[in-house]
Amino acid sequence: MSWFRATALVLLAGPAWAIEGFVIGAGLEVDTDDAMAATLSADLGIASETWLSAAVATSRVDLPRGTRIDTLYADLGIDHWFQPIGIRAGLAYWGDSNVLSSNDYRGSLYWRNDRFSISGNYEFRDFTLDIFRFDALPGQDIEFHANGVGLSLRVELSPTVDLNLSGMDYEYNVNLGVAQNRRIVDLLSVSRLSLLNSLLDHRASVAVGVDVGDSRWSLDYATSTGIVDGRDTDSVTLRFLTPMGGRSDIEFGLGVDRSDDFGSVTLFSVFLYFYG
Repeated sequence: MSWFRATALVLLAGPAWAIEGFVIGAGLEVDTDDAMAATLSADLGIASETWLSAAVATSRVDLPRGTRIDTLYADLGIDHWFQPIGIRAGLAYWGDSNVLSSNDYRGSLYWRNDRFSISGNYEFRDFTLDIFRFDALPGQDIEFHANGVGLSLRVELSPTVDLNLSGMDYEYNVNLGVAQNRRIVDLLSVSRLSLLNSLLDHRASVAVGVDVGDSRWSLDYATSTGIVDGRDTDSVTLRFLTPMGGRSDIEFGLGVDRSDDFGSVTLFSVFLYFYG
């Protein structure tokens, strides 16, 4: 998700980033379903090969039945590269406490060199859902969790072209199918900024990045399946990153999300990055 864009630039850039420094990012995303998200992130090199990351974001999504969900997101992470093995760990909170919230804990073990990296990823997600939020009934919180395992791969095909692949599969301790939880379906939408779209059965993505001078083009394709209704969503995003000065970049993104149930929605994003 673009919320992690600044972090990804640091972690995937290779050994050249193995010095003390910082990256600060700020961005805005909007789509044609009237959803909006704003993000602020920071990465700090506290020692050689060790980075701390933090991010905070807020989003607003209008649902099909005329209800709006406001979501808060906060994330902390650490990455250390032992050369060639590295580890990442992090925790995050996201959600609307009146609808759905989650405490997420993640860890990764990876191997990398100048041209190749592979990572095994694990994520534990602890959810609280108020299933009667939009009914004339007293609130009822349901607690459940999910375990996610996956792989990610990065290959530098040439000095200017790289390929990124990733996938994640989740296992839930409760049945969230439509037959048991029809009220949840009212909270779903096609927008990638929607809170309930994070309830996934599995997801996979492929991205190609091309450096052109000091600028960078990237094309991403992602597909995911929701755990509630089994709905498949396909996303395509084109991004362009270019310098604004000696220590700052600007990135523009244009994406399209499509599902059989909700049709398609177009997303536009702009992010600023400052380096030191």
